[in-house]
Amino acid sequence: MTINRPGLPGDLPPAEALWARWALIAVLEATTADEGTYHRTGTWVDGTGLRLDDAGCTWWGLAMRGAGRYVLFGEDESSGCKWHQPPVDLLAGAPAWLPHDELGDYLSGHELGCVYWYENGAWARAPYPGTLDDDGLDCGMSRFTDRDDVLRTIADEDHAATSPREAEALLAHAEGHRLTPDLLLSLTGTPQWRQRDRPAMTRALELARLNRP
Repeated sequence: MTINRPGLPGDLPPAEALWARWALIAVLEATTADEGTYHRTGTWVDGTGLRLDDAGCTWWGLAMRGAGRYVLFGEDESSGCKWHQPPVDLLAGAPAWLPHDELGDYLSGHELGCVYWYENGAWARAPYPGTLDDDGLDCGMSRFTDRDDVLRTIADEDHAATSPREAEALLAHAEGHRLTPDLLLSLTGTPQWRQRDRPAMTRALELARLNRP
């Protein structure tokens, strides 16, 4: 999928698919050493939802907010929202169920580049002025919107180290919300540069809710 600059709600896959792809990578990267660590980098899942942070130019969060409701928020350095004049109100038209206090804290700290919310099977965001060049969605989320890119990531030597066939099976089970611990471990190998942390992966899988009715 191609993401426009600035992003459009239709550029994103359904929230359930975005969650599954992001969550699977978080599960594959899980380590006991990182659990509970406040300053983390990479991709992870915790009690608040999914996170991504490269400790440099991009950070993102995706949270479930009840049945069929999700909120995507974060910032890439390519976003011009917080520097635009007049300021872009990223929460204009936002529903009451968003975590307004948390988002307000990010806004007050000049840490937020864009906010998208998902309800009734569709993404939405605040209206943008025509003079805004980019909101950072492309640089931040393109890694998850193209399914082939996700497959390459989970099959590389730093993640599952699986064959293309096993990578496809892993992703299909994740997207179908039927990824059990046994399936996860049977379809993954040991990454080349680190040990596979089975207990942490299993705990992350439970948090990610990739095996639910």
